[in-house]
Amino acid sequence: MPRRVDLAPSGPLALPITGIGKGWEPAALMTLTLVLLSLGLVTLYSASAFFAQRQALPDYYYVVRQATGAALGLIVLGLCAWMRHDVWRRLAWPMLAVVWILLLLLISPDTEAIAPTVNGARRWIRVGRVGVTLQPSELAKVAIVVWTAALAVKKQEHFTSLRRGLVPFLVVWAAVVIPIAVEPDLSTAVLVGLLGCAVVFAAGGRIAHFVLLGLLAAPILYRQLGVSFRAQRVMAFLDPSADLGGAGFQVHQSLVALGSGGVAGVGFGQGRQKLGFLPEAHTDFIFAMIGEEWGLVGVSAIVLLYMLLVLIGFRVAARAPDLFGKLLAVGIASMIAMQAILHMSVGLGLVPPTGLPLPLISYGRSNLLVTMASLGILISIAGASGRPPPTGRRARA
Repeated sequence: MPRRVDLAPSGPLALPITGIGKGWEPAALMTLTLVLLSLGLVTLYSASAFFAQRQALPDYYYVVRQATGAALGLIVLGLCAWMRHDVWRRLAWPMLAVVWILLLLLISPDTEAIAPTVNGARRWIRVGRVGVTLQPSELAKVAIVVWTAALAVKKQEHFTSLRRGLVPFLVVWAAVVIPIAVEPDLSTAVLVGLLGCAVVFAAGGRIAHFVLLGLLAAPILYRQLGVSFRAQRVMAFLDPSADLGGAGFQVHQSLVALGSGGVAGVGFGQGRQKLGFLPEAHTDFIFAMIGEEWGLVGVSAIVLLYMLLVLIGFRVAARAPDLFGKLLAVGIASMIAMQAILHMSVGLGLVPPTGLPLPLISYGRSNLLVTMASLGILISIAGASGRPPPTGRRARA
């Protein structure tokens, strides 16, 4: 009987091509990604055209830049889907180290030339002289998920102990979260911390430890919220009508946009709030633009698409071939879910403005690339479902 020949690629970075097509989850994830990405580009053009013209730029300026990022993102997604997901376990520490160095570079006093202050914060590193920027805090989201999942696999026997279980995670999380908060970007800092907690909780972390962590963090968050501009946002959230010309302006205009849309919306490109009334309509409040132009029907469709994407992500986690894949999928699904929920909640006036983008839709190439890379990893895990977990030297790495 002739010996079977395995033609699938091998090596530490290779994911067998046949694995990508197993089951319906990879195809569903890819389809939802492309649908949301397409809707995002269409919405972005409508939301950013007037904003670009006010800056003496072509009306298609921002959508072309986003489309360029989307094209690169598809390549990155394909590479991440092709790679074996267990490769990220050995890349966890290098990824975290690179992100930490970039974050320190952002807040260092002598780096203004490459990390300029924009709107009172230093969140972007300028790469070269071609106008390309990188937002390290976006990289921190996926880096903290990968690193936490990798360490949680090793810490399975220690989660009953606070000192040996949760504390080692807290030390490293703090090293990443604190520089992000100093930028300042408190919303992303809190999100990164929550993503780490979600992965540890899925790995078996004790609820009592998280309650204690919350009690310890509450005074710090309360003090941070007391900073002038954050306090104004909180007051505007509690009563948007108290300062319609100041801190409550964004929330009020967002609610006006959503209310104007009605059931079917005012029509694509016909929204009025983007005409100087709603600041950052193409980034922080793009959900309000969807509500105004597409109405309740459009909003419901967007919510449904995200629900499907996240639910399939958690299904992939449940069917992952190993613990690392399970925790990695939980972290990625949680990252998309948390960002989408918080962004939409801001548009609805349910939480104070956070500045978090709507994944795959809001303008921002750093977030877009990180999101698409993360979805590529999720597709890789989905493709690995049903195969036996890696064994031998690679499994022990």
